[in-house]
Amino acid sequence: MGKSTVQLASPPTQILPETFSKYNGKVPANKKGHIHTQLPKVSYSIVHVIRGRVRFRVPRLRHDANYTQRLQALLEADPLITSVRIKPAAASLVVTYQSSQILESEIRSHLIYMIVAASDSTIVLTVANKSSTSQASTETENSWPGLQLSTIATSLAVLGGPLGLPIPPLIVAGTIALATLPVFQRAFVGITTQRKLTIDFLDLMAIAITTVQGHFLTPSLMLSLIEVGENIRDRTARSSKLQTLDLLSSLGQFVWVERNGEKQQIAIQEVLRGDTVIVYPGEQVPVDGTILRGKALLDEQKLTGESMPVLKRKGQAVFASTLVREGRIYIQAEWIGNDTRAGQSIKLMQEAPVHDTRMENYATKIAERAVVPTLLLGGAVFAATRNPIRAASVLTLDFATGIRVSVPTTVLAALTYAARHGILIRSGRALEQLAAVDTIVFDKTGTLTRGEVTVVDVESLNPAVSTMRVLELAAAAEQRLTHPVAEAIIRYAEAKQVTIPDREKWEYQLGLGVQAKIDGETVYVGSDRFLRQQGIEMTEQNGHLKQSGSMIYVASNGQLLGRIKYSDILRQESREVITQLLTVEGVEVHMLTGDNKQTAKAVAEDLGISPANTHAEAFPEQKAVVVRRLHEQGKTVAFVGDGINDSPALAYADVSVSFANGSEIARETADVVLMQNDLYGLLEALAIARKAQQLIRQNTGIVAIPNLGALIIAVFFGLNPLAATVVNNGSTVVAGVNGLRPILKHSPHKTLPAAR
Repeated sequence: MGKSTVQLASPPTQILPETFSKYNGKVPANKKGHIHTQLPKVSYSIVHVIRGRVRFRVPRLRHDANYTQRLQALLEADPLITSVRIKPAAASLVVTYQSSQILESEIRSHLIYMIVAASDSTIVLTVANKSSTSQASTETENSWPGLQLSTIATSLAVLGGPLGLPIPPLIVAGTIALATLPVFQRAFVGITTQRKLTIDFLDLMAIAITTVQGHFLTPSLMLSLIEVGENIRDRTARSSKLQTLDLLSSLGQFVWVERNGEKQQIAIQEVLRGDTVIVYPGEQVPVDGTILRGKALLDEQKLTGESMPVLKRKGQAVFASTLVREGRIYIQAEWIGNDTRAGQSIKLMQEAPVHDTRMENYATKIAERAVVPTLLLGGAVFAATRNPIRAASVLTLDFATGIRVSVPTTVLAALTYAARHGILIRSGRALEQLAAVDTIVFDKTGTLTRGEVTVVDVESLNPAVSTMRVLELAAAAEQRLTHPVAEAIIRYAEAKQVTIPDREKWEYQLGLGVQAKIDGETVYVGSDRFLRQQGIEMTEQNGHLKQSGSMIYVASNGQLLGRIKYSDILRQESREVITQLLTVEGVEVHMLTGDNKQTAKAVAEDLGISPANTHAEAFPEQKAVVVRRLHEQGKTVAFVGDGINDSPALAYADVSVSFANGSEIARETADVVLMQNDLYGLLEALAIARKAQQLIRQNTGIVAIPNLGALIIAVFFGLNPLAATVVNNGSTVVAGVNGLRPILKHSPHKTLPAAR
């Protein structure tokens, strides 16, 4: 990834390392890790330090994507920093830096300052991906300059023809011949490989005949339009040079292992089966294995789809790509690399069929079917008249040129319009398939749901205590803890504008709960099991405590006060989007989930999805099977998912959709990426694709009707090749301009939501 350019609209101070003089290499901070400068306070803590590498915990990373983006750009712009790794789910920031150029204490102070400086919303970020730029320039340098040559040939033909300048015909003809080479190569491949006469062969014949006859303007104009169409068509094709998807590339570069009683850091590729691997908070598990000692709270959502972290102890299995939120574990490595469960999901995805990403549309196929009849007609005209010019006019009046320009132009305009509205559609083929979709399969967790814990209800179980007091005590006890439920309670309390009391002494027990001193009370917040261990009687004042759903309990001074219900709730837009897909778009909707049947049924019923189209307890390979089965039934299937566990199904779908904040592998697999991270983008993508399909049909008529009329004139009465070129190219230009309509209109579809 290229370095980022950082600008401060109203910079509080210069933040690059050469200007430490502002604070003499130090940043004033209190014991709790809060900065006392003119910048807003940002809570942080240093988790682990070795020379040249430091790990921070920054809670704000979990809930502020803009802050995370600014911080990453600031760090990547610093010449002393060699790598930056941020895990928002674990509030983890790992920075490696050149430790030989400056004192360790100074660089750490400088890093702390940048953690705080990133809270300044006036920072403007510009990220330049150098590798992508160099790749694009390399591809441009290696490509045959057909467009440039055809433009030169047209200029020479105009200067030597209508303008009458003394340009030798041999120079013009030679330039046309050079510009024709790409057309010749495609025609040759069509004959030798595809065993058929393609549009390129028809173009080649028309160009050759008119060039030999000395009508240089006709072939040069044809070549210019052909090359414009080909260049646009290539731009609508998804690059085949994407980075190879590999599990190791999505994990950290280095891991800690214990060998011969000593801890050492090694490259992830050097881990061997049987090694003892150490995983700290904020790190991804790099192997499949068994916990030898320690315990940790593991976030397995990207692998299993389960939104709630799981507490695991000695003897339990852990899997690569899962994230340690809290705790530290020592793992015996049993499976490594692509032999892990996550690696097998990627392997299954890589075995999926690879499609040509260029648009394969019905218009091109119709044009190709007209190649042989056009050749026969041209031959018949020549046999009857012995006039090669009339035959060339017939060959010039084909449907191919207009289609080859208007279709890619329409596709490119649609892709551009989509990108401007936060929808990345990677190729023309993806656009075409999206327009034809009649079945959409959704993964549940993180796609139809938010994929994060959310408080849904606070209930008092003691008549003397209000629900607000229950929430106050819970938020006070849970503040600055990194457990997802704790974070959900804090967010809920802030949304309710609750004043959170100060917390005095506190003790957190991993996987159970927290004990804290608040307003002189001893408060317990945690699971049913935790409170029972503290001697709390888990019954309501009026009898037995009934439980339903996921709960966390609050007690004070030995008495149960209340409980807080939490869940992974549906996205705000999920019901509306599903309803519109079923009723307005006429699409068949399915839901896949790793949850049990009862949970899956309840969610499907809430969304209006048929029980027959609800697939529960689905592992990654089973998701791919469901998609393939639907495809085999003749359906055009779109799959929407965001995790590693979704990547096989994404790969087997006719068109795959993911979110910008999904896993790296899901994003790379997907044909369509919703950059706004909401499902409204899916409705808009469908509308854009279907509008583009309508325009392609219109453009086919715009090209076909005038060419057909001129063809009749050329056969029965004769038509000058230049006039034929004007008709052919004129209809092409009109169709091309019509194809630009997606970027000239404000909205692609009247049924889209007005605002999001």
